[in-house]
Amino acid sequence: MDDNQFRQLLKHFGLAWYGYRKVRKGVKKRLCRHMHQLGCRNVQAYFWALDESKETRQDCERLMTVSISRFFRDRHLWQYLEKEILPSIIREQGKRMRVWSAGCALGEEVYSFKILWHTIVGCQGPLAELKMVATDVNPAYLRRARAGIYPPSSLKEVPERWQDLYFKRKQGQRYGVADHLKKGIVWQVGNVLSDAPGIDFQVIFLRNSLLTYYSEEIKAPVFKNVINSLAQDGFLVIGAHEKIPVAVKGLLTSRGHPCVFQKEAQPPHPSPQAAQPMGSTSGG
Repeated sequence: MDDNQFRQLLKHFGLAWYGYRKVRKGVKKRLCRHMHQLGCRNVQAYFWALDESKETRQDCERLMTVSISRFFRDRHLWQYLEKEILPSIIREQGKRMRVWSAGCALGEEVYSFKILWHTIVGCQGPLAELKMVATDVNPAYLRRARAGIYPPSSLKEVPERWQDLYFKRKQGQRYGVADHLKKGIVWQVGNVLSDAPGIDFQVIFLRNSLLTYYSEEIKAPVFKNVINSLAQDGFLVIGAHEKIPVAVKGLLTSRGHPCVFQKEAQPPHPSPQAAQPMGSTSGG
């Protein structure tokens, strides 16, 4: 499969060359294996197979997912969440906190958030109940995320004190997350292009998924659905090299970090009495 054929496949799925150009070698290798398994001798035959079978198409979509990540990727972002965003949410929200990691891949982002949460608990005592929903289109990624086993390279930005507290050394130079971090996480097969797994999330992570890998035509309507899942005054977190669609309104850029946005509070609807036309009066 050459690059022109790969571009055709990206267009077929509404995906963007920009997002895949640096990772295309590994993705193309997986797709070629899939073609061989299906007995497709060329890309045209592969397109036909994708159009004829929903299951084959879903398998292809999963093969095109990218799982490159690590704990506390973009350290400054996580410091800002720890020092500013999470304390403000805790003060305002009360008894429950809901977080959605959309396109969670192998789970590093999810467990990074749980480590921050436990760190704040250690400093401030019992906090609101935390419920995390982590979705990804690839069930194989979710199985690995649930297991919580990672190579040393995934932990290179984890401070040493946290490595001792939240990870256990496994055989073969691998590390497992502590069992208590796994509690309160719902791992769920889900595509960000379809319905969100709920509403009123105080934090949504949408990093290095929709805004990186999909075409402009697909981004805007899906992004709007994601924003609708945010609670009033909730926070959206995107990737370091991503931009929100131009047409989107109702998000305020955070002063502390360019990848954090807050949903603008909607003004209350006027009551019927308050909505009387100008010049109308009662009495006289």
